[in-house]
Amino acid sequence: MSSYKKMLVAIDLTEEAPQVLNKAQEISKAHGAELLLVHVVEPVGYAYGGDIPMDLTELQDQLDKAAKEQLAAYGKQYGVTDNNQVITVGRPESEIHRLAKEQDVDLIIVGSHGRKGFQLLLGSTANGVLHGTECDVLAVRIH
Repeated sequence: MSSYKKMLVAIDLTEEAPQVLNKAQEISKAHGAELLLVHVVEPVGYAYGGDIPMDLTELQDQLDKAAKEQLAAYGKQYGVTDNNQVITVGRPESEIHRLAKEQDVDLIIVGSHGRKGFQLLLGSTANGVLHGTECDVLAVRIH
């Protein structure tokens, strides 16, 4: 197993996030690696296909603010410094790929629900991250 120096852990800020964070913390300690804690907020317009005739800026701002607060709480709990906590807006797979490249990450850690059936082995985000990245990816099974 190679030695990892910088690990990106992508979480969805649900009650399942600690399962991924615990595994990430364990691996980062074993390798003496730096942790980069990431959450990607999907644009509100994506959920509605971009076809709603109203301004969603305030709702998006509220989602961003709530995400920053929750990520900061996880950062404090897991000892991840403020400058290693990233909230970004976009498609999760694309943003994770972009950040991994920009930050010279050598391991990406994501959660996976491991649903039944081969095509659902990984969730769509975990699968999207796996395909198209240049570094190792660890999918942590969510129970």
